[in-house]
Order: sequence, then C-alpha cells, then structure tokens
Amino acid sequence: MNLQDALFNWLQIKLVAEGREEDGAARDTLAFFEEILRDDHKLNSFLVDRADETMYHVRYELDGKSKIQMFDRELADQLLSDINSNPKYNE
Repeated sequence: MNLQDALFNWLQIKLVAEGREEDGAARDTLAFFEEILRDDHKLNSFLVDRADETMYHVRYELDGKSKIQMFDRELADQLLSDINSNPKYNE
C-alpha cells in the first residue's frame, strides 16, 4: 500500500473512530493503520492539521521533514456516513 492510500485509509478510520467512540473495531482498525504508517512508511508523526469545507489537511513527518497531504473531505467522510446510515451497525 502506498503512502497516500495508507494516509487516506487512516484518515477515514480516524473519522469513524472519533464519530463512534463505542466502536471497538474502529479503534482496532485505527491502531492497525497507525502501525502501517509508522512501520511500513517510517512516519514519525501524523495528524489532521486542519479541515475546511472541502479538504482535510493531514500533516506528517518523514525523515525529519514536515509534509502536508490534502484529501477531499466528502470522500474521507463517506465511510462514516455509510456506517451510520446502515441499520446493521446501529443497533
């Protein structure tokens, strides 16, 4: 998995974990993607630096350099929206 995909997957599941605090599977999946970012991609840190109406700005540190990757907000929010709209996951 390339870095951009790993960051996007991390962002999506981070939004789910924050939006569904009782969801243990989301927390476990978030930890899995954090491990991928640290171990496979050697990121020292990563966080959602800011969000505006259209984008999420993810700041990360690689090789001592701070970088920003931007992701479409609608696409990133889609997983949480899909989970919340499915009655199977909301019982």
